[in-house]
Amino acid sequence: MAADQTARRVTRRRLRTRANLLDAAFEVFAAKGFGRVSIEEVCEAAGYSRGAFYSNFASLDELFFALYRQRAELIAGQVADALAGDGPGLDVPASVDRVTEVLLLDHDWLLVKTDFLVHAARDPAVARSLLEHRATLRGAIADRLGRDRAHTALPAVLGDADAAAHAVVAAYDGVTTQLLLDKDVDGARAWLKQLLTALLTEGSTHSHPTSHPRNHPENHPE
Repeated sequence: MAADQTARRVTRRRLRTRANLLDAAFEVFAAKGFGRVSIEEVCEAAGYSRGAFYSNFASLDELFFALYRQRAELIAGQVADALAGDGPGLDVPASVDRVTEVLLLDHDWLLVKTDFLVHAARDPAVARSLLEHRATLRGAIADRLGRDRAHTALPAVLGDADAAAHAVVAAYDGVTTQLLLDKDVDGARAWLKQLLTALLTEGSTHSHPTSHPRNHPENHPE
């Protein structure tokens, strides 16, 4: 019994150490960028030794991958939950509101996410993992849209639910690229809501000209 309790304590301590390393790495990667960060800097930020690092990760690449996967899986789950909030019929404005609140997160996450995208573009194995995550995210969106087809028709130009899900993710990618540059979270959220509502409805009556992001050219993705 004592041995079991000791093993559980060790496991909990290791999980806590791993979580603290991931949290510290997020801050360091966001501040300096992947490729400009050393293991020592992550350890210093987390308050651990190199031994603690290597007991959890074989390399900085492995840590970066674990960090991205942790955050990305959390977001995919949040998107799925946000889309599950309606009844049989999809309330597009309400769903768009919930999804944009989940997706836009913060500027630091977008910096880390973009670093990972660039890293993946140069490493086929990492690219496959990133593509799998994006497919999971699109799948959650497509599943919700597909289940709703009997109640709310998608615009014909989008074709099926899978194509609509691709369009949703593409809209998010475009808006967040602009957000990386201008750091205008409120403007990006308003613009993304407009784009997604337009994408998912035949014609939207939910725009408000006096506060519409279209009146602010700096909010347009370039």
